[in-house]
Formats: sequence, C-alpha cells, structure tokens
Amino acid sequence: MILPEKIRSMMADEPYERDEIGMSGASIFIFRDKVLKVQENDEEAGNEVRMMQLLRGKLPVPHVYACESYEGRLYLLMGRCEGQMACAREYMSHPPALCKLLADGLKRLWSVDISDCPSDQSLVRKLEMARYNIKHGLVDMENVQPDTFGEGGFRDPDELLGWLYENRPKEDLVLSHGDYCLPNIFGRNDKVTGYIDLGKMGIADRWCDIAICYRSLSHNFSGKYGEYVDVTCSEYDEMQFFRELGIEPDWEKIRYYILLDELF
Repeated sequence: MILPEKIRSMMADEPYERDEIGMSGASIFIFRDKVLKVQENDEEAGNEVRMMQLLRGKLPVPHVYACESYEGRLYLLMGRCEGQMACAREYMSHPPALCKLLADGLKRLWSVDISDCPSDQSLVRKLEMARYNIKHGLVDMENVQPDTFGEGGFRDPDELLGWLYENRPKEDLVLSHGDYCLPNIFGRNDKVTGYIDLGKMGIADRWCDIAICYRSLSHNFSGKYGEYVDVTCSEYDEMQFFRELGIEPDWEKIRYYILLDELF
C-alpha cells in the first residue's frame, strides 16, 4: 500500500486488516488502535474531517491523527472506536438493547448546538445534490429498493426528483449524522462509543436519520445482508425503536427520506 510520507512515518510497518463492511466506496484499513480511510478527495470527504474536528469533545467521534491528500485521494488516519458496531451479533441477538442504543445515539446528536455548524444538509441543498447526481449519472440503480422504480414505482430518477420537490415536508432541523445505519454506530452495552462515516453530517431534518435507521434495522433483521441469518430475531419489534425515541412514527416523512436517499 502506497501512503503519503507523513502517514507512512506514523504507521511504520504495523500490521493491518482490510474492512469490507459498508458501501461508501472508501478503502478502510484497521490497525491496532487506528483506522486509515482512503477515499476520493471530494466535498464529502472534507466535510467528514471538518465535522470530526468540530465535534471532538462533544460526541464520541474518532480523533484525527493526520489527513493528507495524495494523487486525488484523501488519506484520513483516525483513532479506532471502542466497542462494537451496532450490527454486531451481541446487538442483533438482543433487539430491545439495540433499539435503545440507536435511540440514545440519535438523542445525543440532537442535543448538540447547531448554531455554529458549517455543514448545511437541509432539503434545499440535498435536492440540488440529488439533481446533480441524476445529471451526471451518479445514481446507483443497482442498489435501489426493488419497488422504487418500474411497475408500481417511479418511471426514473427524474420523476422521483420531481415528486420529492412537490412533496417537500417541513423540516425539524437538528445535527444529523446523514447515514445513520447500523455499521456506522459503535456501542458498548447501551452506550454509544463512536459515530463514523460523517461525510454527510450536518444540519438536517431529524427524520432523515430516523428514516435511514429504520430502514437499516429492517434490512438487518430481514437477513438482507446475510451475515446474521442464523440469529433469532423474534424479539424484534419495529415500534420498539420509536418507543425508545419517545415519538410516534411519521410514516410519510420516513418514506420521503428513504426515497430521497435512493438518489445518493
């Protein structure tokens, strides 16, 4: 692995493992107490570094040891999160504990003051980003929900975008993770010990994270990813997540933000 000089000098010949979990397109290398993330040096990558630095001491986010740009890629060396991913067997085997962990993680995000947050992820911006993705052929049609397009769904991404503009909901703005799915949250028992993949983090509607989390729970417990198909999930009750949050589900907003995510 070819590394920028500064990062190479910090890691020496320390052994590592490759992490294959996730769909971000980044390359992740796991060291003893650090993680190296290599990704395209774009706006999202820069936002991740900025948000980790801003939230240090406010939330359990990785410490940034070094960040170097090299040949169009961003090399981010950061601390390893304590605990386990929320999709680990320990949590998947105990759905009530998992729902409590994820709800508490959202509440901690929402408690952060957003008055000085530099990242705007509100609908005005997100819809423009979606338009850009469609125009430049960046919508991954291989990974959309099977009923989003085609018979009974939308004709194509342009029609979906039009629907999203016409049905834009009122926003309840908070600090949003932006991709609040199980592999991006670490915990120990019922306490969140780490938030990772923060490239989409910023000011957005709280229902954005709720929707993505709800979908992630549904996919993991349905066996979509196959890793825990042998885990007994009879305890899983989708309403438990909302009970832990202390709110009633807004199914219209949940559907809206899941559909919006299809364009990213």
